[in-house]
Amino acid sequence: MAAILEDGKLRLSGYVGDYYFEDGFTSGDVVMALAQIDDADPLTVFLNSGGGIATEGAAIHALLSARKGKTDIVIEGVAASAASLIAMAGKKVTMSAGAVMMIHDPSGYTAGTSDDHKKAIEALEALATAYARVYAMKSGKTAEDCRAIMKEERWLTPPEAVSEGFADATTETAAEPVAAFDYRIFAHAPTALVDLAKQKNWSMSTKPAAPAASTRPAEEPSMTDKERAEQLAAENAKLKTDLAAATASVDTAVKADRERRAAIMGLEEAKGRETLAEHLFNTGSSVDQAKATLAVSPKAGATDEKEEEEFQPRRMNAQGLNKTPLNTKPGDKATARAVLSASVDRLNKRR
Repeated sequence: MAAILEDGKLRLSGYVGDYYFEDGFTSGDVVMALAQIDDADPLTVFLNSGGGIATEGAAIHALLSARKGKTDIVIEGVAASAASLIAMAGKKVTMSAGAVMMIHDPSGYTAGTSDDHKKAIEALEALATAYARVYAMKSGKTAEDCRAIMKEERWLTPPEAVSEGFADATTETAAEPVAAFDYRIFAHAPTALVDLAKQKNWSMSTKPAAPAASTRPAEEPSMTDKERAEQLAAENAKLKTDLAAATASVDTAVKADRERRAAIMGLEEAKGRETLAEHLFNTGSSVDQAKATLAVSPKAGATDEKEEEEFQPRRMNAQGLNKTPLNTKPGDKATARAVLSASVDRLNKRR
């Protein structure tokens, strides 16, 4: 997973989807990241991707565009193919110095009958039309103009992207190294990126050959954009439901604990034994357990009669004279002397 959220910044790097390179991010990853922040909070997305699955790019663009809070996007290194569509979700799109943006028509592969190929063409045309509308909304161009640019496969420098309306600003900050991708699969990729892919051996030769913006993985041929959006909405709803259930569980536990404390402290046996009752609550005793313990425990502050009964046998051998009297705090010598003095006075009166 290469979708990392930290301090209000979301970093999306690598392949769009999970079909080719393991180093990538999916719409599910973005859902999980966005669930960690308030929907109204501002968010800056740092994007560095050579592209990937077209429908994944559309889903991620929809997620970012639907946020209530302001979402800005900074392109570091490269935003090509499906990643360039994600960039269009930014209220402000900033390209780092030396970064590259690429816009082209989505493409894919099929196997089967002529009807299968016809269905693939229909799907690609629908996806290309949807992409063109997104580019048009950001740039202010018409959808037809954007589709023409897509068919040309345009690679844009930061000033060119700003001039065409696909970006809003550039910075003097040098771009991050471009994300790993086999740029040789594109028809008009810059020579520098093609050479870099060769040097780094960024190859898809071990996988079925397909352009970056394939319509969908082969294992999901029947999933439409609408179905994918519904699936994401269901996942998001489940996350919210699970969170609500966890919160309700905590609230129930807190309420039950408060009721147990109130019941223990309200026992008749707790009168005069409040400190012990509080201790029994804190140690997890049930109401019945606390009641049984309190019933056989002496109350705080013994009666004068009990003190006199206990004092007589103790005074013969000085038992307890060096101990703190009952219901006094350790170290409270003044209280201890007062209790002892009172006991001596009562003893003298009886003589």
